[in-house]
Amino acid sequence: MLFSESWLRSYIDPAMDTDALCEAMTMAGLEVEEVAPVAPAFSGIVVARVLTCVDHENSDHLHVCTVDVGDAEPVQIVCGAPNVRAGVLVPCAKIGAVLPGDFKIKKAKMRGVESFGMLCSARELGITEDHSGLWILPEGLTVGEDIRTACHLDDKKIEIKLTPNRGDALSLIGVARDLHAVTGAELHMPAMDEVAATCQCKVPVEVEATDLCGRFTGRVIRGLNAKAETPQWMKDRLERSGQRSINALVDISNYVMLELGRPTHFFDLNKLKGDKVVVRWAREGESCTLLNGQTVQLDPYFGVVCDGDTPECLAGIMGGEASSISLETTDLFIEAAFWHQEKIQGRCRRLNFSTDAAHRFERGVDFGSNADHMHYITKLIVDICGTEATKIGPVDDQILNVPQQAKVQMRAERARKIIGMPIETSMMAECFTRLGFEFTLEDEVFTVTSPSYRFDIQIEEDLIEEVARLYGYEKLPDVPPMAEAKMIMRPEGSRIAHDIRMQLADMGYQELINFSFVPEAWETDFAANDNPIRLLNPIASQLSVMRTQMIGGLVDILKYNLNRKVASAKLFEVGRIFVRDESVVTTEWSVKGVRQPVRVAGLLYGDAAGEQWGEKARLVDFFDGKGDVERLIAPKTAQFVAKAFPALHPGRSAAVMMDGVEVGFVGELHPKLQQAYGLPHAPIVFELDMAALLTIDVPWHTAVSKFQPIQRDISVVVPAGVSYEALQKAVADAAQNDPRLATFVSLNLFDLYRPEGVTEASLAFRMTLQPMSDDFTGEDADNALSAAIEALEATGAVLRK
Repeated sequence: MLFSESWLRSYIDPAMDTDALCEAMTMAGLEVEEVAPVAPAFSGIVVARVLTCVDHENSDHLHVCTVDVGDAEPVQIVCGAPNVRAGVLVPCAKIGAVLPGDFKIKKAKMRGVESFGMLCSARELGITEDHSGLWILPEGLTVGEDIRTACHLDDKKIEIKLTPNRGDALSLIGVARDLHAVTGAELHMPAMDEVAATCQCKVPVEVEATDLCGRFTGRVIRGLNAKAETPQWMKDRLERSGQRSINALVDISNYVMLELGRPTHFFDLNKLKGDKVVVRWAREGESCTLLNGQTVQLDPYFGVVCDGDTPECLAGIMGGEASSISLETTDLFIEAAFWHQEKIQGRCRRLNFSTDAAHRFERGVDFGSNADHMHYITKLIVDICGTEATKIGPVDDQILNVPQQAKVQMRAERARKIIGMPIETSMMAECFTRLGFEFTLEDEVFTVTSPSYRFDIQIEEDLIEEVARLYGYEKLPDVPPMAEAKMIMRPEGSRIAHDIRMQLADMGYQELINFSFVPEAWETDFAANDNPIRLLNPIASQLSVMRTQMIGGLVDILKYNLNRKVASAKLFEVGRIFVRDESVVTTEWSVKGVRQPVRVAGLLYGDAAGEQWGEKARLVDFFDGKGDVERLIAPKTAQFVAKAFPALHPGRSAAVMMDGVEVGFVGELHPKLQQAYGLPHAPIVFELDMAALLTIDVPWHTAVSKFQPIQRDISVVVPAGVSYEALQKAVADAAQNDPRLATFVSLNLFDLYRPEGVTEASLAFRMTLQPMSDDFTGEDADNALSAAIEALEATGAVLRK
């Protein structure tokens, strides 16, 4: 929330400078994000009046002006602004003045005419970005007075960041109330004097949905002048709060919202065609054109304010265009309603826009002051836009279903224990008094009735927080931990997810962080999932389901980079997927029926070796991805079993197996997805279960043999369907059980021959044995060879003769 310091100090003016004021707000929980001056540094600028203005003889756009700057004699200034004219008040930079950017004003001659100063626009003074002409000042200022003093340009703009529970601080009086509680300075609330009715003008209001609208306050005012000028003090306060001045009626509505935290809506009474105003839930098929020009399709999720039976406004969000006010408006119907928080929350997200009104109603607006605020806004309207013909109708205040003000108990001893400070009970009582809370105290137990504007006071801890922040967080002692802090060593046989990230980064991959909610089309395309977990309230309409795979996000980022001329990419992401699993129960870390494993996914695209001259250029292929997966899994080993996956090329994909368990997949993206997502080449992708990568083998000592290794070659004919991996595994398993293979080290393929038209293949292996003692003989080597051949023959291989 943005506001000016001077506006805040009109309600409460503690004896502290700007820095101390901001520190007090921050320590009270109203975090100050930024403090900025209303105007940059400049000097020598005064209020001046243009006495005469004539065209320059030698120019078609310059004017020669006689200007009163408060000195004994007027000065001559040449000005090119299109809106300069005799009689207006403007800022004038006198000779010697310094403008923003250290620009110094000197005597000049323009087209042969001397100029003794400069008339300034708001942009030239750094006030606004408006440079369409001179900054025309309001009447009533003193000629010759320094512009900084006359227009309060030494003011500061303060922006605070509020937590969602503090809807009461989304107003100037809300901030002032908190400052009063913290500093004890005197609080001056705006007067809410009753404005009596002068006629019986009234619009019948029927509230059908009391679960939507708990209180509806309305009033009719006739005979207004909507063309009246907004007072300069109101314009200044609005502009310094980030609101541009539009017209008097709109400005008054915005002003009251910022000052009191009360969103209101003005209907042009002459545009209401129905016999009454109806508040209800929308019906299927209805629509409404809003003030922003957008026509929204409605359903019972939205509340509406109707002109008769026609939806006119979205309740608590935005008014309708059909009954909007304009400069021709003379008669108003004012609405100041209380909308229940939960009935407004989420609606703007579905509409893909937000409003200041909805932002406040979502967090809670005071339901106890509607009538007082109606009188206050009536007075502003009549004072600014009233005429002799103005007639004011009675306040129609319907209290239907407002929340019950919570009565919360707080034990003084409990508060002292939680806060960790020996705060006196009398100090706690003073805190509640300053906050304006009604309370009783009996046996060291406070019973507090929360005000109608404090929706966040619901449990004992809420009151303890109030005591702590008013007592002062900065007064809490710094108590070091009493227990000895010990570093716990991570088991040697494990690693953490960050180790996996670092390893992938070392391999040239760049990390992505994507949303866990994705477009439904991704689940269909990359996982063939037609029943994803749907979000009840997605942050964007297209991000509507939870992901069961991570490849879609990688492909999307790849496409984004390809559109920006990136030729090659290696990407990875670590995150959770969300899979339906009825065996999962609800815990602190899980939701019933949803398994949420952490996965690591990667993508390779483009040149395998980048730009270089050492080898022939080629695109990444399946084996590049397989190699990276093997390096990631090392020192453990993985098996790769041919298997089809929805997102992968059916002939270039494999399941990744570890200890007989499938832990992921690797392969080339399916050609149809490559075409659908507009990729010039198919990327290689992989996805692995993170838990399987975090357990590693602990290194152990093995004696280095003093003897030379012994090698034997084996050539076998292998039938179709028997893989090289199966042959390797057969010999390795035999080495675990057959003592003849006790010295077995490895079995490596060095030759492959498959004649054309023949399904069988001839494979040649080199088996390496490593004797550890000097009694190993050639006969032992032959026995090991025989054992290896037997293991190979068990798979269907035949020794080639």
